Amino acid sequence: MLAFAVRRIAVSIPILLISSFVVFILASLSGNPLNELLFRNPPPPPQVIALETERLRLDEPLLERYWLWLTGLFTGDFGPSVQSNLDIGAEVAGRFVITMRLILVAMLVALLLAVVIGVISAVKQYSKTDYTATFLGFLFLAMPSFWLAILLKQAGIDFNNAVDEQVIYTIGASSIPAPEGTWDQFVDTAGHMVLPTISLALISYAAWSRYQRASMLEVMNSDYVRLARAKGLSRRQVMVRHGLRTALIPLTTVTALDLAAIISGAVVTETVFQWRGMGDLLLNAIRTNDTYVVMAWLLVTATVVILFNLIADLLYAVLDPRIRYA
Repeated sequence: MLAFAVRRIAVSIPILLISSFVVFILASLSGNPLNELLFRNPPPPPQVIALETERLRLDEPLLERYWLWLTGLFTGDFGPSVQSNLDIGAEVAGRFVITMRLILVAMLVALLLAVVIGVISAVKQYSKTDYTATFLGFLFLAMPSFWLAILLKQAGIDFNNAVDEQVIYTIGASSIPAPEGTWDQFVDTAGHMVLPTISLALISYAAWSRYQRASMLEVMNSDYVRLARAKGLSRRQVMVRHGLRTALIPLTTVTALDLAAIISGAVVTETVFQWRGMGDLLLNAIRTNDTYVVMAWLLVTATVVILFNLIADLLYAVLDPRIRYA
């Protein structure tokens, strides 16, 4: 298992380096960080533009700028922002915690729903339960993430107005000012996460439950499951020890591949619920042509996607020991 993990990690490192180069090139060619200065009326003195060009490293060759940026990452320097007083590394770190908290909780909820409902639908194939789960799955799958988020937010506002009290939080990742005490802060944060988590989880669960159902049906009709039943094993043993473990492999693949879509859905969800997370950071950076902030955002998300795919590879070996020796 250790050798398998080392091989996968060794493969991930060059992929991350290639991703950093692609991120830098695309972000560098996407816009001019000096546009705000160049189109200002009245125009600033040429000396100001020259100093800003030097500060943003725009007077250096593209490959040299990439090397300076790449080596600076190892010391926590993500490059200069168009906002001279902005520490990109500290800003990304603070917002990353907020966004990943939402993504991880939403993925966990979506996975639990997908596995439970997918297995029940497969076991009760063509029953009313199966048809109901299929209908709900396709319904949520057809809903745009922003539309579902807006519906949930409006429902929360209407409920608060009906009871004339703030019961459901609809704005922000936490209250301002934050409550005192660790437990009170935890409860406050959890309350603000309810609607965004439901919005993000339902979209993911819809597709994943269909994959889990199809995978479970395929496994239940396989020869080794029939053999396990013929040996006299109980239905629960056959389902959990022999069927579910193998059926989770395709879901693991889909979950890792869908992470990029979940991150993009988190950007939309944070915008609707007015969270100051990674989504808000990206949109502000795009509006101001803040190239190094965009590069930091893309690099962090690329790292997360590569890390989750690495975890998925390791889970394959846990779910199916044959993969370790392949």
